[in-house]
Amino acid sequence: MKYVLLAVFLCLSGIAYSQTNAYTTANAHSHNEYENKSPFFGAYAETFGSIEADIFLRHDSLIIGHKEEDLQYKRTLENLYLRPLEAYAAHNNGLPFKDSTRQLQLMIDMKTEGQSTLNRLVEVLQHYPLLIHSHNIQFVISGNRPADSLFTSYPPYIWFDGELSRQYSSGALSRIVMLSDDLKKYTKWDGKATLAAPDYHRLDSMVHYAHHLQKKVRFWDAPDFTGAWNELMKLQVDYINTDRISELSSFFRQQKR
Repeated sequence: MKYVLLAVFLCLSGIAYSQTNAYTTANAHSHNEYENKSPFFGAYAETFGSIEADIFLRHDSLIIGHKEEDLQYKRTLENLYLRPLEAYAAHNNGLPFKDSTRQLQLMIDMKTEGQSTLNRLVEVLQHYPLLIHSHNIQFVISGNRPADSLFTSYPPYIWFDGELSRQYSSGALSRIVMLSDDLKKYTKWDGKATLAAPDYHRLDSMVHYAHHLQKKVRFWDAPDFTGAWNELMKLQVDYINTDRISELSSFFRQQKR
């Protein structure tokens, strides 16, 4: 009931932020990037708006991987993501894509302790001035983040992925660009049918709440196929989480026809 009342309140009070109805690959988030045959390049070629890199801090190196057993020391954040992105930005006059209206969010999911990992990331990013000074590129920190009271202490090119179910101070919110959550916290929906009305209203109220705060929304652990993508679009979820890069890209292209 509280979710329904919250949604009604937000609708009546007027929401300054709203998601466009025209979805494109700018609304796509490439999840589990380390599993792709060509990390970064597949999602980048499809002009995804958000690409995720999972990192571990090991001996001053930022290693890509989702679990300890995935780690290979040549697969660093720099080798797989930063250097390729820097090369494209140099070719595009400091922009991530040829289209100057397109932005790229590199979401860095930290798997090791937050402060030490982020401090090392900041040190590494200092070697990529073309990237950290681009208005069209955002580095968004997720996973083991430092305490939110520290968010404002980081350089202005460091942003944060907040938790949709948490409340933050105005200072922390000023450095949060997106609110994410596990879809399974709100529904047991498997994506094979439309959402049950109570679940839809619960999710709808949370999306409206995030938009009221002028933050984008992403759900992980969501069903990852056409029917589910349609339902998430109805809810105006800003980033559609996927491990199926080419399929989601084709789906969005068909929406434009």
